[in-house]
Amino acid sequence: MRFGSLEFTPGRWPTLVTALLLGLLTSLGFWQLDRAEQTRALLGKYSQKAQTVIQLEPHLSGFGELQFQWAEASGSYDNDHQFLLDNMTHNGRVGYHVLTPLRLRGSGVGVLVNRGWIPIGATRAQLPDPEVGELPRRVSGRLRLPATETFMLGAEQPREVWPYRIQRIRISDLERELGYPLLPVVLLLDEQQEDGFAREWRPVRYGPERNIGYAVQWFGLALVLLIIYLVVNTRKVT
Repeated sequence: MRFGSLEFTPGRWPTLVTALLLGLLTSLGFWQLDRAEQTRALLGKYSQKAQTVIQLEPHLSGFGELQFQWAEASGSYDNDHQFLLDNMTHNGRVGYHVLTPLRLRGSGVGVLVNRGWIPIGATRAQLPDPEVGELPRRVSGRLRLPATETFMLGAEQPREVWPYRIQRIRISDLERELGYPLLPVVLLLDEQQEDGFAREWRPVRYGPERNIGYAVQWFGLALVLLIIYLVVNTRKVT
């Protein structure tokens, strides 16, 4: 194929490989744009004022549809059996999220309440004391489903003295530690509620800008690949 003094003569295999790579790169770009739109929609939903407040009861079901919904629960904190979720950061500092079971009123069922971030002790061996009163109370916040997969920095250490340090929230494991059932959600304690620590809850770690940046990178790579393909397979003829 000639364009004036330029002749474009691509080979079959380079063309095939380039087409496949271009398809892959552009697909990744559109995938990141889709992720950005999903994140934007989630942030929009999260910022809306609560229209319905879920009342947490022992036999409540359908939790998969309640992600980030506002909820309330009545009961008493189990001060003697708390968990410290490890490897949590706040303003660049390392610490824990304090997970305190709330025994629901009139039942033997509990729900984990994330009371917020607390700094680590002077050493890893010195655990903070997140003591809380056990008087009956009513707490509120947003529901969050525990992550199904969590990256762990090695095996969890043996637990001997409460509060227990954990690296992931696996409800079935924590039920065995506590000796009573838990609802399959975590209640993120509202920032206005008492007996909490540092709380700046977000539905996602990064905003849609991050996904858009990745999309630009993928589209940019696709453009560079196309330019290289055209330049390499084009020569000047006399």
